[in-house]
Amino acid sequence: MKFPLLVTAAIALCPVLVAQSFNDLPVHSQKPPLHGRHWMAITGKPLAATAGAMTFQKGGNAVDAACAMLAATCTMFDVLSWGGETQALIYHPKTGKVIAINALGVAPTGATAEFFRRQGMNYPPQYGPLAAVTPGTPGGLMVMLAEYGTLSLADVLAPAMQMAEGYPIEAQAANSFEKDKDRLKGWPYSKALFLPHLGEAREAPRAGEIFRQPDLLATLQKLVEAEKAALQQGRSRKEAIMAAYDRFYRGDIAAEFVRGCREQGGLITEQDLANWRVLQEEPLSVNYRGIDVYKLQQWTQGPMMLQALNILETFDLRAMGYNSARYLHTLLQVMHLTFADRDFYYGDPYFPPEEPIRGLLSKAYARERAKAIDPARNQPHVAPGDPYPFEGRINPYLDLLPTRAKPAAPPRRVASHAEFLRDLQLGTTSIEAADREGWVVSVTPSGGWNPACIAGRTGIGMSQRMQSFVTDQAENPFNVVEPGKRPRVTLTPTLALRDGKPFLSFAVQGGDVQDQNLLQFFLNVVEFGMTVQEATEAPNVNTDQLWLSLGGEDRRPRPGSIVLHDSTPPYVRKELAGMGYRLRFDDRTSGPINAIWFDTRHGTLWGGSSNHGEDHGIGW
Repeated sequence: MKFPLLVTAAIALCPVLVAQSFNDLPVHSQKPPLHGRHWMAITGKPLAATAGAMTFQKGGNAVDAACAMLAATCTMFDVLSWGGETQALIYHPKTGKVIAINALGVAPTGATAEFFRRQGMNYPPQYGPLAAVTPGTPGGLMVMLAEYGTLSLADVLAPAMQMAEGYPIEAQAANSFEKDKDRLKGWPYSKALFLPHLGEAREAPRAGEIFRQPDLLATLQKLVEAEKAALQQGRSRKEAIMAAYDRFYRGDIAAEFVRGCREQGGLITEQDLANWRVLQEEPLSVNYRGIDVYKLQQWTQGPMMLQALNILETFDLRAMGYNSARYLHTLLQVMHLTFADRDFYYGDPYFPPEEPIRGLLSKAYARERAKAIDPARNQPHVAPGDPYPFEGRINPYLDLLPTRAKPAAPPRRVASHAEFLRDLQLGTTSIEAADREGWVVSVTPSGGWNPACIAGRTGIGMSQRMQSFVTDQAENPFNVVEPGKRPRVTLTPTLALRDGKPFLSFAVQGGDVQDQNLLQFFLNVVEFGMTVQEATEAPNVNTDQLWLSLGGEDRRPRPGSIVLHDSTPPYVRKELAGMGYRLRFDDRTSGPINAIWFDTRHGTLWGGSSNHGEDHGIGW
């Protein structure tokens, strides 16, 4: 490996103060933009970004590199693991099309609303085996690689396998193990993996200690062995990768995963794994001032950003001024409207009832929703709209809409605001990759974050995504848990094309704040002319006026509660408070966002990686 090349490129992301490049706004970035001519690899962990760079240096394309980064981040455990879910958008330069990858697991056999209510739960639990949907990430990685990559599975998994053999763990993950050790001790395979110093004052690894995962290494080795055996039998590259896929979902790996899950009280069966499939879909898109913005379908929250752009297109945002009180109020009101629609109308499109997504994304519906905005006051109780007439149908759930305007009575235990904020931003990472040939990949993988319940001797942490279902039709008739169904998730990669060519690729971690941040990032670039790095760091506003997608029993909105950046001027604070908002402040409100901007004038790539957290990029 040409490590001097990697080190030189990585130095370009050191935190320094950089003057703005494209505009005269009072915006600076703490990190400079990353420049590349041949390729770019950005993700949530420095070691994983290096895995992407190593893959590019092997001759891989952006899909190969994205898969290598996905494998590496899953091996690092604190924000996701191998048992979670993967969702991606891929730009195919030979067809000019955007492809959507749905690698989200499904509710297992026996996972019904009645089952969870009998356990005394209004939602499936946050943690443990009963929180698990079927693992989607291994399948998503292998399908993306087989269909659109160029390298072998062995090549792409090599960095992750080296890490599973032992890597110096970073403080963020090590400290999360220690913080959650009481819960981890309740799961035997998790206790053995995450707490190597049982009985000592600190039972988790220390930062810099070599963290070893022999069971995970054995599982990954089995995948590579399956690929190798298929190649020796004369099967094609694609067929060999899918032989590894079969071993995971229908072979000995599946059998041990199910045994370990059910031993600890989970519901997943071998038939659940065998029946599950990765889906390749048509993405959803809208055009915003000449730019086509693509999101995954309504099994994610992504369409809410598309809805928001349709509504915001009716306003002159630039004339309002960046982060003025009027601009922030307009953003907040639009987000409240689109969150209300998300929380009620989004769900798995492969299960009835059919979501009214055509109506939700129509420009006429956006104009109608815009009329509901009060320019002077926050509206604390916003109901879903009625998109059905905008696709020529009658809404069968009109009687439920008024009940969504005001939260139900609080549960037995009301969550503190600190707990609400924790659940608002749970888990996840993001991956961005692009190459000179024109391949572009945006991924938001998640699930299996700490505290993770390990499934037997597989070394794989199970997903916690079941908690994103509801059990009450009145809350969302499209997202009620049932076997084989996908929960509506927060995960939301984004691609934008201008004149049919890649313009922006961007994603962010952080639960329900994802599309809040991505919407403002996009507007920062398109409306206010920021560089991609400036836009990742620029102050955002975040709202708590939404139903949580993750968390405990108390998921109710916190009407009017918003988070502003510490730098917000006093006069803006005063105006917003006068509009009915309750203000909180933070020095980080924008991410961590990872992004690539395509400089068509010079034929180069600009990378942005937020100054928030451990996210990191390498370009060449």
